[in-house]
Parts: sequence; C-alpha cells; structure tokens
Amino acid sequence: MSAHEVVLLLETDPRRGLSGDEADRRRQRYGPNVLPTAGGPGVLRRILRQFHHPLIYVLLAATAVTAVLREYVDSAVIFAVVLINAVVGFVQESRAEAALDSLRSMVRTEARVLRDGQARSVPSEDLVPGDLIELEPGAKVPADLRIVRSDELRVDESALTGESVPVAKDEAELPEVTPVSDRRNMAYSGTLVTAGGGMGIAVATGARTELGQIHRLVGSAESLATPLTRKLAWFSKVLTIAILVLAAATFGVGLLRGQDAVEMFTAAVALAVGAIPEGLPAAVTITLAIGVTRMARRRAVIRRLPAIETLGSTTVVCSDKTGTLTENQMTVRAIWTLDAEYSVTGSGYAPEGELTDENRAATATASQSLERCLLAGAGCNDARLGREDGEWVLTGDPTEAAMLVVAAKGGLRQEDIASRYPRCATIPFSSERQYMATLHHDPDTNRYVGLVKGSVERIVSMSCAAMRADGSSGPLDGERILRAAEDLASRGLRVLATAVRPAEQASGFDEDSLPGTLVFTGLQAMLDPPRAAAAPAVEACHSAGIRVKMITGDHAATASAIATQLKVLEAGQPNRVLTGAELRGLPEGEFPDAVEEAAVFARVSPEQKLRLVEALQRRGHVVAVTGDGVNDAPALRQADIGVAMARAGTEVAKEAADMVLTDDDFATIEAAVEEGRGVFDNLTKFLVWTLPTNLGEGLVVLVAIVLGTTLPLLPTQILWINMTTAVFLGLMLAFEPKESGIMRRPPRDPARPLITRALMVRVLLVAALLVAGSSWLFHWEQQSGRSIAEARTAALNLFVVVEIFYLFSCRSLSQPVWRAGLLSNRWIVLGVVAQAAGQLAITYLPVMHRIFGTAPLSAGAWWRILAIGVVTAAVVAVDKRLRRHLM
Repeated sequence: MSAHEVVLLLETDPRRGLSGDEADRRRQRYGPNVLPTAGGPGVLRRILRQFHHPLIYVLLAATAVTAVLREYVDSAVIFAVVLINAVVGFVQESRAEAALDSLRSMVRTEARVLRDGQARSVPSEDLVPGDLIELEPGAKVPADLRIVRSDELRVDESALTGESVPVAKDEAELPEVTPVSDRRNMAYSGTLVTAGGGMGIAVATGARTELGQIHRLVGSAESLATPLTRKLAWFSKVLTIAILVLAAATFGVGLLRGQDAVEMFTAAVALAVGAIPEGLPAAVTITLAIGVTRMARRRAVIRRLPAIETLGSTTVVCSDKTGTLTENQMTVRAIWTLDAEYSVTGSGYAPEGELTDENRAATATASQSLERCLLAGAGCNDARLGREDGEWVLTGDPTEAAMLVVAAKGGLRQEDIASRYPRCATIPFSSERQYMATLHHDPDTNRYVGLVKGSVERIVSMSCAAMRADGSSGPLDGERILRAAEDLASRGLRVLATAVRPAEQASGFDEDSLPGTLVFTGLQAMLDPPRAAAAPAVEACHSAGIRVKMITGDHAATASAIATQLKVLEAGQPNRVLTGAELRGLPEGEFPDAVEEAAVFARVSPEQKLRLVEALQRRGHVVAVTGDGVNDAPALRQADIGVAMARAGTEVAKEAADMVLTDDDFATIEAAVEEGRGVFDNLTKFLVWTLPTNLGEGLVVLVAIVLGTTLPLLPTQILWINMTTAVFLGLMLAFEPKESGIMRRPPRDPARPLITRALMVRVLLVAALLVAGSSWLFHWEQQSGRSIAEARTAALNLFVVVEIFYLFSCRSLSQPVWRAGLLSNRWIVLGVVAQAAGQLAITYLPVMHRIFGTAPLSAGAWWRILAIGVVTAAVVAVDKRLRRHLM
C-alpha cells in the first residue's frame, strides 16, 4: 500500500497524529504495546526443580532407606528437611524472578510520538496502531511501522533477520509477497535505528508485531546462573561424591569391625547428612536477590547478574563525561563572532537570561552574524523544550537544547523559526560527519537557506567565508577561529561552530555539495557543570584501587578542564591527556603503555574507544565502561561491565550493557561497586561460617566409627542443627551491612578462590575445635553418670552454641568482633533469639525428646557448653589477628 492509503486505512492525521482521546480508545481496543509474558514452567515443575540437586539426592536416598529399615522418625525428619529446603528455594526463586521482572520494567523504552499536533515522549507500551512515531539515531523501534518519511534512515535488523549490515529505509511501495528482510518501507519492533531519521505509522503493536510472532516460539527469560553459582554447583557435585565415598568407607569400616549393619548404615546416613550444607542453595539465592535489590535502591539496575560478582573485581572505570560525570544540562555561556564576544546569563533549560557584549545587553538584532549564529543553532535542531508540572523538560539532545535556550534569550523562539523558515531537508548528525545540516525555505523571498552546526574543525574546513556584523561575507581566517575556540575550551566550555549556506533552490543540498560553500557565522560555547556527587565518587574509586579514565568526544582542553575539577586529572598533568589523533599516530607497541598512563581521552572515535578497552583488558584490568550513545555500544559489549544510562541512553547502549543507571550519575557506579563487593563478602562469610559445622559433624561420626564408640549425634539431630542454624543464623549474614573499609581495599582478583588458604585454615581450625569439644563433652557427660540421650543433647547444643559464637566472628573475616557493632545487623540478634528458643524446645519439651532422642540438661552442662563456645571465639580472634594481612 502507499503511505497515503495507510494513513486513510488507520484513520490518522499525517500532520497532527492521533488525538489523545482517540489514542486512549485504541489502547482499550488493542491493549498495551507489550509482548506477552513468556510461559515458564508451572508451579508443580518449579517445585520439583527444587529437588534437582546432587546433595538433595543423597538426602532422598537416606529417606527411602531409613523408611525401609523401619526407622520412621529418622525418615520423616530427613524428608521434612528436604521439603523445607525445597519450599525455601521455591519462595526465594520466585522472589528473585519477580525482582528481575520489576527491574526490567524500570528501564522503559520511550518513543517520540505526534499527538494532537505536538511531538512528545510517551512510554512505548502506550503506543497504538495509527500513531505517528519519529525515529532518530540510537532509538529502538517501538512497534511495527510503515515508513512515511525517510532522511537517510538506516535500521539494524540483525535481531530480527540476522542481517548484519544496517538496512536503508524509504517510503516506496513494494509487492505484497516481499519477504520481511526486503521490506525497506517497514521498520520492525525491536530493531535499532543506526543513522538518519524519519517518521512511521504504527501498523502493529504488542503480540501482533513480527517480534511478537517470534516471541511466541522462543522464551526470553533471563537465567539466574552466574559464574559464582556455577562454581558452587561444581563444589556441590564434588562434595556429593566425597560424601558418598566417605559414607561408604565408614559403612565398610564398621562392618569390618563386626558392628551391626543397621547401626553402621545409620552412622553412614548421619555422616552424609552432617556433611551436606543444606542451607547453601537458599543462602546463595537470598544473598544475590538482596544484593540486586540493594543496587536497585541505589539506582543501579542489574541486567545480567554476573555483573554483581564482576563489580567487586573492577580495576578501571572508563567513563563518559557528558551526563555521567556532568549534569547533562548544557548552558551556553559565551558566543563568539568575528566582531564581538557575548556573555550569556542564566542556566539550565529555562529561557531566562540575556546576552551581553562589552557594553550592554544585546539581542539577535544587534548583529547579523549573531542573529545567523543563533538561527543556525536553533533552526538546525531536533530538540524540543516544553513545560511539564512547572518545569522545563527536554526531548532530544542537551547540546541542542542549550542552543534553543540561548536563541530564545536573544529573541528567537523555536516556534517562530519553524513558522518563518519551514524545514525542507535534513542531513542528520553522525559521528563520522561531525555536523548536522538543514535546508529551510523563506516564503517572503522564495529563497532557501542552509543552516549548519558541528565541530569547529569540521565547520571551518567546509567554509569558504565568514560573516561580519553587517551581514556581509569576509575572508575566512581559520587560524583565528581555531584560536578563539581553543581559548573558550580552555575555560572548560564545549564549543560548536555554526554556518549558513544561501541557496537559490532546494536541489543540490547533500553532504557532497556542502564542503567549500558555507559561510561561518560564529561559535557557541556551553558548559555542562560537573555533578555534585561525581568528585567524591571519583575519589572513593581511587581509594578503592580503581582508576577512573574519562573518554569523551569533546575538545581536549574542555575534557582536561572538567577532568581537573573532578580530580580525574591532577593539575599540571597535560601529558595524561591523549586525543584521538595522537592515538592514531602511536606505534602498536607503545599503545598499551600510553593507554595505561593516560587519564583523559578526547576526540576519540567508537573504534578507538573499543581499542582502548581491549588494550586495558590485555594489561590484566577488569574494565567497566559507561556510555549512552550508539557509538558506545561496541565498547559496552567488550567491557567486563558495560554501564548504560537510563535517561539519556539510547536503546542500543542499554541492550549492550550489563547494568543500567536510572539516574545517569557516575556516583551510582561507585555505589554499585560498593554493593557488589558487599554481596561477595556476605557470600564468603556464609561459606566460612557453614563449612566448619558440616565438616565437624561428619568428622565426629567418622571418629566414633573408627574408634568403635557410640555416635555422639544421631542423623535427626544433625539435620536439626543444619536446618535451624542455616535459617536462623547463617541466612542472617545475607543482611550484613557493608564493612566500613570496603572501598579502601584493592579490587578482588577474579582468579582468587572463594575460600582463600588463610580462610580454609580457619575453617579446619573451627572444625577441629568442634570435633574435640563435642567428643570430650559427650564422654564427660557419660562418665558423669548421664544417659546417652543427655550426652547427645549436650553435644547437639555444643554445636549450636559454638556456631552462635562463630557467627559473630564471621561478621567480619579480618576485624575483631566488636568492630561490627552489636545492633548494626538486628537480624542476627533476632536469629540468635529464635535459635535459642528452638534449642530450649528440643532440650526440654517431651514431644521433641520422642522425635529427636534428646533429654533435659543440667546447669553444669550448659556452663561447660558456654565455656567451649568462649574458647572457640578466643581462638578465632587470635587467628584473625595473626592472619589479618592474608584475608
């Protein structure tokens, strides 16, 4: 169909778009523009999946065999533990998935839509068939669109068709049988605009789009697997094999000693359930989920969970300047023409302020060159400024917004320019061209004028003359213009040049015809002030051993001035600033050293940014890269951590990133690194806390079998210890606040094991204390005339009390207990109270005696238990002091 027929069919207005009321009616009819939720496994399958774990298989086997042997209480308790673990895992998995779903929704796609004749940004889910949608570089196509206007529009359709080269789009009519990959008059939902601009009519939304057809066939749920969880899965498999071998050996040793086979099997089961860390899967899931939620509260949305772990190892952050280290609210501070320099007052997007030269306030009428400079900046412009809730809101590029605002301060409003000089054609900006140009018609004279803005070097190279104050053209003094630009940039200002091109007719306006035909009109110098939190965040990164490097397309002097303010660059270190031209001239062998040394990279191309990241990675760095534009996507993908901006970022950048900052603030990166380190710390603390107990329980059983003595603990008692302490004690470490010096440590080496040699020594030390203390106490109680049930109850409580003392020690793996503060983690206090109540119940309630084979304890037994707990805490404190430097 022709574009006109599509307009008629969808009953839309090609100039004003749909009305707001009509859009609401269509939304009621067609539903939101979202893809249907991918169908995941049902509740039953998700519950059954909780039992799919090597360690759980061992427990299920123990349940079955003990039931066959008519040990019904043991069988029921073991199965109850398996069931509780499954329920905890199911609930936490559901919460983690829900957290990810909510985080995905935080980064909404915005679309520029024409409604009621006004261009506005609306959430993509609010689009309806018939909407007129504007397309610009970096935008994700929000629905299936029929192209009705194309200005060198090119779209990356690789996600849909596999075509790696961007496809040129136009308004042509095509045969109905044209395949999707050849429909150049259509832009499809989920594809990415890489260059040019245009407009399309939404013809399909939601599940009716081409992407929706594919979505029905392919699930798109994110996997929760990370390198850490894969390491833990491997650990679980190895542990399972080791446990089975040890249990079999224990059973065999007992039989060789002539002991009863049923008793030996009970002992083997006790060893197996003792060595299995039943709470580990739940602890990992909960700790990661809490970490993701904490990061979200600090405005860092994790798109790929491995980013949590990698953040703790980051050694270099390569940050964009604009919008990340700065406010991204550009304000023109000075305008330079051949005849005068004008200062501009006011800040932000509010068009309040004035232009002043050396003598007085000025308007656009003060000088023809000033008027044309302001006209070029505001007319060659795709940004829109409007008021919402009393505030000025930008749609488009901040640099273009600054030019709109300064033009308004000089008396030229954007709506007046649009009506006075209607636009006829556009050459969109690209990083390769380094300029944007528009052609406008003057109805009063029936002539045309080209308006151009771009980098100073590029505009000067394309100009043949310069405009004077009276409007006449004089000779072009390129050296003088470049010196003026250098002077403005040295003040920390970003400088753009403007030019005009008089034309008799509209034909012949293309990028090949512009060079050598422009008349230079002036320079506009603007300031994007540093964010208030950026400098402290940079300093915190430096303290944490993380180097911050600024990568920008700005002039070297501008980048250097901002970097010095932010302490990225120390004053008097110009040798640490490299430009793209200097990088191109470096020999291959010198490139990595130069990149390592430099702190600021200015005027770099996308290819160079990617090369910088690769060079740093070859030097062994773990690199985080921030970006918001299409040209940042290759570096974001290559980086160990790609960080995109939610507000100013393009969809291309967000898709390539591992993490999205909802406030576009560099300080949030520092906060995310801090949270990432905290998550890894808490997982390590849980492992260091739980392993001695499991190892000690297994060894207690093994020693008893080897020595031919009575088992100090029964399988059901071991399961009670493992499950109650994991829930009430161990999981509380997931809520442990970050340690005070966490950002003063060097980054963690990714190759470093989860448990270092020093920590493994501590694990073995505590396990040995548990084995020695419980064995001694068990035999002491028996020799004192206590029953076996009482002796076992004493050993059971000893394990729990030692775990409580050791839990407080594990709140910091290197610092003394009191440094953490007793109430800084109230969850631990509540957990200890709950665990204490459980121990009193299993010790003194008759029903618990029948289930777990326990008996009441005397006061003397409790004093002996507490004494061993204190000794264990003291030994761990000494070990901390001796090995603090190895942690």
